[in-house]
Amino acid sequence: MGTGPLQGILDEIAAEARDSLERGKVADYIPELACIDPDQFAIAIARPGQPTLTAGDAGVAFSIQSVSKLFMLALALGRLGDRLWTRVGREPSGQAFDSMLLLELEKGRPRNPFINAGAIVTTDAVLEGASPREALGALLRFIRAAAGDEAIHINDRVAASETATGHRNLALAHYLRSHGNLSNPPEMTLGTYFHQCAVELNCAQLADAGRFLVGGPGVPRLVSQARIRRINALMMTCGHYDGSGDYAFRVGLPGKSGVGGGILSIVPGVASVAVWSPGLNHYGNSKLGTEAMERLTARTGWSVFGPEVAGG
Repeated sequence: MGTGPLQGILDEIAAEARDSLERGKVADYIPELACIDPDQFAIAIARPGQPTLTAGDAGVAFSIQSVSKLFMLALALGRLGDRLWTRVGREPSGQAFDSMLLLELEKGRPRNPFINAGAIVTTDAVLEGASPREALGALLRFIRAAAGDEAIHINDRVAASETATGHRNLALAHYLRSHGNLSNPPEMTLGTYFHQCAVELNCAQLADAGRFLVGGPGVPRLVSQARIRRINALMMTCGHYDGSGDYAFRVGLPGKSGVGGGILSIVPGVASVAVWSPGLNHYGNSKLGTEAMERLTARTGWSVFGPEVAGG
């Protein structure tokens, strides 16, 4: 499919998003996110060796929140390898992203690295032998290298807002520590984690940053092909929390969401796709972003399960 038809599809999807009356609800439990205009929408596609295509508000920066977890996971695997899996699992949770229920039942070992407890453990692992400044510097260097853009930064206001209201995450961290699954003081790990979630990109930058997970020629070589496969598998099964099955059913691509309204999806061997709309559905994932990805895969046939057929 050439640039022209694909750009036309993006323009159509952006127009449909603008006309939508149901936009979901912004993450108002984080004060800095509560004031984001829910009428914004952006979509971007980055393909190896080709210009990044965009539609909508693709130049507006937003807090990527839990989308940052996949970059920190890649960094942790690069430093610790498979030792990371002794501390965090690889199974879907079927629970909300900040649930403590399974953590209690399974004695402090989080189900996967994309729920909050698992991401806190992953961040703690990257902090081994490093200061928070060093760990966050390494994360920013990784994301900047992935996106090919040195302008990416952390929004300190968002980080401060999360720190002031992140009581449940602090409880998760203390519970992890009580089971010996947190090496650093909870406040130190959480401070790093909150700043990690406050990394700010626009939709075009996020699509570019996802290219390292596409595989094949012409993408940034930041992790091995075997690790690309495994990270994509985790994104498919766990990347949308208790809505991961619904996203796989509707979209059919690996994806990672964040409560800032961003979603990064990977079309293996083809493209990295980012969407952003701040209003969330009942799972805590972008409502219009999910709908846009469903439309995109239906119109392009970009699904790991094959294209849609009539009556499917």
